Amino acid sequence: MRCVSFTLALLLGMLAACSPAAPAKAPLAGPPVPPESLTRPPQPPEPVELTPQAEAMKAAILREAERGALRSLARLADGQEGFMSNVGGRDHFEFWDLLRRTGVDPNRKLRDLLEGPPGKREIDGEIWFVWPDIAAKDVRDLIPEKLTFVERRRLRELIGEDGIARIRAGEGYPGMRTAISAEGRWVYFVLGQDGEE
Repeated sequence: MRCVSFTLALLLGMLAACSPAAPAKAPLAGPPVPPESLTRPPQPPEPVELTPQAEAMKAAILREAERGALRSLARLADGQEGFMSNVGGRDHFEFWDLLRRTGVDPNRKLRDLLEGPPGKREIDGEIWFVWPDIAAKDVRDLIPEKLTFVERRRLRELIGEDGIARIRAGEGYPGMRTAISAEGRWVYFVLGQDGEE
């Protein structure tokens, strides 16, 4: 019996000598911690502050939109160099009147847009303030998976599932939007993505 125990112990010792040594374990310093960027709660974006010139133009647009007179709004738009309201080059008043007759009130839409926060983007070296703020995002950043839950919900409310499908197909923001330059020029008030081409 002793011989069997001795032989077994010898075999186990030889096997242990032939097997690679286990690496020494460093003492655990605690549970693994994710990077700080993953442990912070989501931060709201910094608010965009309008320049005094853009603020003055916003007030002028709102004044005309609150009056509800499309002709006055069109005169304000006509006074802006390069202003765009539609792709076809139709007169601003005619286009907005057509919208109104089809159930979309441009004055009300402008008021609704300008009540929200603006976004900010640079186009050809010029700063534009864009409403709604989500429309200021680059096409690549508009994909719902890249947005916060709050932005995703807002995007769905603004443009619906059809609009989201258009974004997934590579289009820019397909909803109604408006922009004012930092110098106070009203740049566009458009239905689709035509204003930034």
